[in-house]
Amino acid sequence: MVSFESDYNNGAHPEVLRRIIDTNDRQSQSYGFDEWSESARKKIRQACQCPDADIYFLVGGTQTNATVIDGVLTGYEGVIAVDTGHINVHESGAIEASGHKIIILPSHNGKMSADDLDDFHARFYADPVYEHMVIPGIVYITFPTETGSIYSAADIESIYSLCQQFEVPLFIDGARLGYGLMSHHCDFDLPWLARHCDVFYIGGTKIGALCGEAVVFPRNNAPRHFFNIIKQHGALLAKSRLAGAQFDALFTDDLYFRISRHAVDMAMKMRQLFVRRDIVVKESYTNQQFVVLSNEQKEKLSSRVLFEPWEPVDSNHTLCRFVTSWATTDDDLSTLSAAIQAL
Repeated sequence: MVSFESDYNNGAHPEVLRRIIDTNDRQSQSYGFDEWSESARKKIRQACQCPDADIYFLVGGTQTNATVIDGVLTGYEGVIAVDTGHINVHESGAIEASGHKIIILPSHNGKMSADDLDDFHARFYADPVYEHMVIPGIVYITFPTETGSIYSAADIESIYSLCQQFEVPLFIDGARLGYGLMSHHCDFDLPWLARHCDVFYIGGTKIGALCGEAVVFPRNNAPRHFFNIIKQHGALLAKSRLAGAQFDALFTDDLYFRISRHAVDMAMKMRQLFVRRDIVVKESYTNQQFVVLSNEQKEKLSSRVLFEPWEPVDSNHTLCRFVTSWATTDDDLSTLSAAIQAL
């Protein structure tokens, strides 16, 4: 059965897998000091136009979020995020488990508002007993958001300007970074993003790799002993060549961006399949599409294709998520089209 449940339900892109196989018989150093990790770092620095960037390869998104946030914060500090943020909803309390409170702001179509951030900061420090409270020490946003929406350059610029004013770093969760950057509604590129935050990561797990995320501190600004922090969090690959070879392939000949654009193009085609059937599709310009199905439609469709029920809309309707990836084919969409037409 064709699956649109997630963007990590396939293995690795053939070129990524080929790089692993082609280098398999060669010995290498470990823990990030192998030749492929070094090569990948050079290519990522070039792609970001950040020649002094500190780059680390971690095993997965949850470990990356928990490690970066814990590595940046002191014990009495917390992280500001919106209520729909990945760290708040879908990471099983990983941030809280490291001893840091998530300070929640309301989301607006999945996004953080600079006005809300400014208002929170003003109210927090106006409180005469704020020193008895968790100090906001970092701001976290996802790009694209959990609901598939896209921050504009103006959105991020406003948030980052406040972060600089407040002297707190901005951390951008880029688990689906390629899909966001290649959205037709994105008005900036990777180098621009790197200039407008203090740390971000380039997702590999959801975009062509078997596993792995590349954390980028764009201005040689990684916390002291970040290597030790990674290891303490169980996020360090001994066989670092696995991540290094994959990112080396992904950042060769723009593969990362080409396969990300493919997923977005497939998602836009998918969107039209529902629209033509007069089924409501929420606003999303990335590889995630959120569709309102009657419960009867949901049951019928789930017998023919796999997707994820997201949340109830009312007693008779469910919001469902359909996700494309680098591996989605026209045949997959044809199967979905036939299933939609049969509703």
